[in-house]
Amino acid sequence: MAPSYQPGDILRETLYEIQNVLGDTLETLTIERTVIGLFFTGVKLNNGAGGLCFTPIKTIPEAVCCPSSARAMPSSGKLKGRKVIEFVQEMFNGNPLKRTMGIATMNALSALCWTQRPPETYGVKMGVDALDVVKIPDNAYVVVVGAIIPALRALKQRGKPFGVLESDPLTLKEDEMKYYVPQEMVHEKVPEADLLIITGTTLINDTLEGLLAMRKPGAHAIVVGPTASMLPDAFFRRDVTMLGGVTVTDADRVLDMIAEAGSGYHFFGQGAERVVIEAVR
Repeated sequence: MAPSYQPGDILRETLYEIQNVLGDTLETLTIERTVIGLFFTGVKLNNGAGGLCFTPIKTIPEAVCCPSSARAMPSSGKLKGRKVIEFVQEMFNGNPLKRTMGIATMNALSALCWTQRPPETYGVKMGVDALDVVKIPDNAYVVVVGAIIPALRALKQRGKPFGVLESDPLTLKEDEMKYYVPQEMVHEKVPEADLLIITGTTLINDTLEGLLAMRKPGAHAIVVGPTASMLPDAFFRRDVTMLGGVTVTDADRVLDMIAEAGSGYHFFGQGAERVVIEAVR
C-alpha cells in the first residue's frame, strides 16, 4: 500500500508504532517535568526518559500578552503528573504548543522503544551528525528546507548553486539571500532537487508530507534536528534516507539548560547526543 502524504500522517503512524511496541506500558507513563524554552521544548517522563522538540515561538500569535498567552497554554502549572498518552493525543488539536510537547514526548517514547525492542531494519548511531555523513554528489542540486546553519555553511563552501526554503528570510545572512526560494517558487524548485535537507520543524507545521510528495523520482531526502528524533518507519516508507536527531541521556540536565535559553551548542555532550538513524542495507 502506497504511503499517504496527508499532513500529520507521519506523526500518526509513528504514534501507532510506539503504541504497538510499548503496549500497556504506555498507560502507566506520566510526565514528570516539562520545560518550554526559548529554542527547545523538553519533557521528562516518570521513568527518566527525555525528549526534545523545537519551540515554534514565531508560529504562536497568542504569545504577545498575558491573557492571550494563557489561551495558548491553558494547562500551565498542571502538566506534571498527566498521562503521557494525553500529551501525544493532543498533538492533533491545532495548538502549536501542544503539538510541540507531543512531539517531545514521542521522541522520549521512541528512545524507550529502542531499549525494549532494539531496531533490526535500521541502525541507530550515537555521537554522529547526519550533516557530516550525508554524501552530496558533485553534480547534485540541493534544496535546504529551513535555515539549517551547518548545511548552509557547507553548501556555500561547496561553491555550487542550491536553494533555501525558509518562512522567515530575515534569518538568512546577506550572502545567503541569493539562494532564497520564495514561497511562490516552492513547487518549481523542490522537484528540481536531487537532495532535500529538511528541518524536523516541518513536523510541527505539517509541511513535511507535502514536501516529500513533490520530489522527483530518485531524489534523496534527509530530515534533521532534535524534533526528528523518533521511530523512523513512517519516514522510511516515504523514502527518507536518513534521520539526524538527538537522544537525551540526562533529562534533568538538558531541561535545566533549555530553561535558561540553551540550544544544541549547550547540551550536545552535556546530557544529549547527536544520533543518526539509517535503514540497514
